Amino acid sequence: MTKKKSIVSKKKETFEIEDTVSGKKIAETTKEDLLEVEQTPETILTDVTKLPEEPKETKKKVKVKALFANERVLTENSNDARELYQQSRYGVVLEDGQVQLSLHEALYLMEKGKLELFDPKKKKIEFHDFLRKTKKVEPNFWVRYAVFKDMRTRGYIIKTALKFGADFRVYDRGVKPGEDHARWVVYPVHEGSTLTWYEFAAKNRVAHSTKKRLMLAVVDDEADVTYWEVKWIRP
Repeated sequence: MTKKKSIVSKKKETFEIEDTVSGKKIAETTKEDLLEVEQTPETILTDVTKLPEEPKETKKKVKVKALFANERVLTENSNDARELYQQSRYGVVLEDGQVQLSLHEALYLMEKGKLELFDPKKKKIEFHDFLRKTKKVEPNFWVRYAVFKDMRTRGYIIKTALKFGADFRVYDRGVKPGEDHARWVVYPVHEGSTLTWYEFAAKNRVAHSTKKRLMLAVVDDEADVTYWEVKWIRP
């Protein structure tokens, strides 16, 4: 590569040298000393590598705001709230643009740091306070939540299934509600609870009539979940 020369007059004048990248003054000399200035790729590279690195931009976590009133959780009308539904099918989008979340969905999103919950007086509700309130609404809430959280953590979409006569319906991995039917109906039970044969047969009939598989989710005292899939067999 040919060297680039610049010829200037011999008149004595002060001359400021600026960094070609940052524009900052790095030296001061006279034009007499710069009659022949040689600039090579090696010197340019040296100057650039000495420059301080620009700080990396960190993306802030966006928390969706929601209201808890009358045993319902309604998010704000925002794109971030609707994104929860579009990406992972949390809640149901209402006509006014808000998203209605189930109590299990709301608690899970709070635990993941994606949701801020407020009461009608605009007072923030903390995680443990909300958990206490949900237990008053659903006495068996903690057992159900343990199953909901475990399923979500494993990558499954889990929704309520009251119209099927079950606690939850679960979609296979990669399947979203509206794209295909749920694969299982799930009944969360505590390991110390009892189930009669009549109750067991009734749950099996519900699964069979809705063309879904029956799954019993047994929760222990440490909130660990064991799943038992039950199949209907005709002799």
